[in-house]
Amino acid sequence: MDEHDDERPASAMKQYIDKNVYEAAIERLEFIFNEFENIYFSVSFGKDSSMLIQLAIDVARRMRKLPLNVLYIDFEAQYEATIAHAERIFSRPEVVPFWICLPLSLRNAVSVYDPQWICWDPDKKDIWVREMPDHPGVISDVNYFPFFRYAMEFEDFIIDFAKWFHTEWEGRKPGKTACAVAIRTDESLNRFRTLMSDSKVRYKGLRWTTEIAEDIYNFYPIYDWRTEDVWKAVGMNNYDYNKVYDAMYIGGVSIHQARLCQPYGNDQRRGLEFFQRFEPHTWGKIVRRVSGANFGALYSNSFLLGHRKVILPKGHTWKSYTEFLLETLPRFEAEWFKSKFKVFIKWWEEKEGWKLEDFFDALPPKDDPAWIKPDGERYRNLPAWERLAKVIIKNDKVCKALSFSQSVYLYDKYKEFKEIYGI
Repeated sequence: MDEHDDERPASAMKQYIDKNVYEAAIERLEFIFNEFENIYFSVSFGKDSSMLIQLAIDVARRMRKLPLNVLYIDFEAQYEATIAHAERIFSRPEVVPFWICLPLSLRNAVSVYDPQWICWDPDKKDIWVREMPDHPGVISDVNYFPFFRYAMEFEDFIIDFAKWFHTEWEGRKPGKTACAVAIRTDESLNRFRTLMSDSKVRYKGLRWTTEIAEDIYNFYPIYDWRTEDVWKAVGMNNYDYNKVYDAMYIGGVSIHQARLCQPYGNDQRRGLEFFQRFEPHTWGKIVRRVSGANFGALYSNSFLLGHRKVILPKGHTWKSYTEFLLETLPRFEAEWFKSKFKVFIKWWEEKEGWKLEDFFDALPPKDDPAWIKPDGERYRNLPAWERLAKVIIKNDKVCKALSFSQSVYLYDKYKEFKEIYGI
């Protein structure tokens, strides 16, 4: 489906063999409802998950599978329009809400000093962005879930919730559990790689599924949709949607740029400027609540946080620039990056035989012979001071650009550095 296809029928959507993605999504939902005894939908109330839950309601109504269980993690510092939309959906009789308002630890990539922030932190109640929502589906009691611990990571909560829903939820049935998630692969390369990875365990070999734990699976019914397909489905079915998208569109934000993810992460921080423009009254509270929010809004789309090409200052090599950047950081931050760099250097020494003095200053062009290994294979990346400098500039605490992955205890280790070295 193209941006100007408003008058085309549903069959004008992207074609796969003998059906379009809309028809394929309905078949996938029917498959989930037929195969699984316990089902819930994980939503953010952005355009994708909002459309998916309403499409699922239509399918479930026809199959007599209502009501639907819906999990929503409320991050506190969000658009008022998002919360208004959540209230409308959760007021529908077809939905059983799990509206989570608990103190969870969230990534904050716009602050050097506070790389995590805790939503609904009871110690910060006087500066909460908004009051606790008054809805029967809200879960704000820290003792509600037996697995919950104060300031646990969002990613850990998602996994533990799935296991709780499968084994301890009072409404569960004997059998398998499915969680439907509105991930689309065209939104990011990481999402595409997640679904295409051969290392994932699939349900009955289906590419649009991944195993979470024994008899618990994630399903991605709209993984192959485009942004245009989502809005087409909203329009032709007259679905409700988050009205902040109207403000974004009127404000000149393209339908592809308009996203509502947790806005303080490494990639999501690029949309912080939208808060200022579309809900300035909310933005004033966020600046007070989330450390570095204003800095992120000002500079996340500039080279200062690595969004555009990072410029090497005159008089510096990438090596000297890396060393300079480390000197400008708080002590615990510098030591954190140094510890990551040591692991990175050790890997190259032990696995590939490179020593630190052999590292490139700047990465050579992709067609340079340096990319070819002695055995004729090609390096996926090369060790260079340029890579280290960019990790610091982007405030990449995980060091994903150096091929590190997120670990469960990453933030706990980070806090240890802060306690040991201080500011």
